[in-house]
Amino acid sequence: MTQRDRTTSSPDSPVDVIVVGAGFAGLALLRSFRDERGLTVTVIEAGDDIGGVWYWNRYPGARCDVDSTDYSYSFSPELDATWDWTERYAAQPEILSYIHRVAELYDLRRDITLGVRVTEAVYDEQADLWVVRGDDGSVVSGRYLVMATGCLSAVKRPDLPGVEDFTGTVLHTADWPKDKVDLVGKRVGVIGTGSSGIQVIPEIAPVVAELVVFQRTPTFSVPAHHYVLTDADRAAIRTELPARRERLRRSSTGLSVPANPRSALEVTDEERQAYYEEQWNSAGFGFLLAYSDLLIDQAANDTAADFIRGKIAERVDDPATAALLSPRTYPYGAKRPCVDTGFYETFNRPNVTLVDISASPLVKVTETSLHTTTSEYGLDVIVFATGFDAMTGSLLRPDIRGRGGQPLRQHWASGPLTYLGLASAGFPNMFVVAGPGSPSLLGNVMVSIEQHVEFLADLIMSSRAAKTPVIEAEPEAEAAWVAHVNRLAQGTLYLAAASYYLGAEVPGKPRVFMPYAGGLRRYRRECEEVAADGYRGFRRTSTAEGN
Repeated sequence: MTQRDRTTSSPDSPVDVIVVGAGFAGLALLRSFRDERGLTVTVIEAGDDIGGVWYWNRYPGARCDVDSTDYSYSFSPELDATWDWTERYAAQPEILSYIHRVAELYDLRRDITLGVRVTEAVYDEQADLWVVRGDDGSVVSGRYLVMATGCLSAVKRPDLPGVEDFTGTVLHTADWPKDKVDLVGKRVGVIGTGSSGIQVIPEIAPVVAELVVFQRTPTFSVPAHHYVLTDADRAAIRTELPARRERLRRSSTGLSVPANPRSALEVTDEERQAYYEEQWNSAGFGFLLAYSDLLIDQAANDTAADFIRGKIAERVDDPATAALLSPRTYPYGAKRPCVDTGFYETFNRPNVTLVDISASPLVKVTETSLHTTTSEYGLDVIVFATGFDAMTGSLLRPDIRGRGGQPLRQHWASGPLTYLGLASAGFPNMFVVAGPGSPSLLGNVMVSIEQHVEFLADLIMSSRAAKTPVIEAEPEAEAAWVAHVNRLAQGTLYLAAASYYLGAEVPGKPRVFMPYAGGLRRYRRECEEVAADGYRGFRRTSTAEGN
């Protein structure tokens, strides 16, 4: 253990709340529960520093795809007054610096244990306590357990024969070394063209000798239109910040880009093309909001997809390469859309080669090469940009056991079951922030995090005040919520893509659409109605047995 928490806890001396994860969600929980609600809290973090995904994702080019101002905490005017973002889309080092500033301002580190990975969490029904064990042998206990482990934190490691025999360097974008990696003059292979691949590829292409990009499925990406913020930009942001924050809280996406209420099919071809051009040149991630029906009507979606494919053809000199980079097997936005800076243009460089591994799959790694079914590529460095076991991976890798010793893995064997995306039946006093069954990755996750923290803090405090501190999702409410989430997804085009929203990124994982597709505004309203109705759907008792 590299740092002991200063809020002591043991099975005989429990804290009020155990939080797992010290990223944005974990820090928000700690500040709210400890400083605003007076609860004792200990946070357990696997990394040797705070930051969550922004600690681990240190690869070249890593940056947020949501405007920095929107991807930040809204709870503190003091924090806003003492922090200025330097770029429209903050890079990883700046985001991590922001996180460190938050920890410093609110003295959060004193209740965080670093360098401990939770391996087991068991609910003790007799004591109404969660007993949590770490990989260092430590044991802590608490009345409430909140999993703030993030949707994108369980790294999907390569399953490719021979990787261990490779004599060069093997890297993963989600676990990049802290020390600088020298790629100058190297032969580098990047596997994957999702979000991290799209960011790292343009960044390293100018310095490597050869870059071979191995792509299974092409990705829709639009220009980020990233820029450095001026003093005038920051002054304008500061002036409008309170109103901007409130708009985000009540919006459907949590983004400051306005959504167009019109259908893509109700305008002329000329008008639509002109509007797409305008959005392409300014909107960044918000391009998906160009028209209201892009994710619910295939014909409308086709207009956007065709436009983006046309832009790819304009930017990539070789028609065959442009065709390989153009998605045609799923709707635009059905997988998380990407934003980029020069991604497509990178393939015009003479030292960059695109390999279609859907046609010629990867088969093995040898000491010096990566092999497909048809070719061998000599490499010095292999970069796996293969992402995560999304949504559920970080929750199912630890052995979490609820009432009667039931494993969460068993309860979720056919897909995650939650009420409001916050709690699961049979797991009293265990909660999840931005997990499956909530909007999570379908909008600005920072807005979702803060909404969840507020809801959970109010739920816990009202239950303690009523002397019914044991809180559990009712099985009927859980089943109804899962059915509601599924119905919403069926009214969209999300189901038409093999995405991590559906668990398609991991072989053998249940194919269930996991996020809440109704939008942040509707989800917030659902939660507000639940709270107003005495937290309908939660059974609140003085003991786990209800006696």
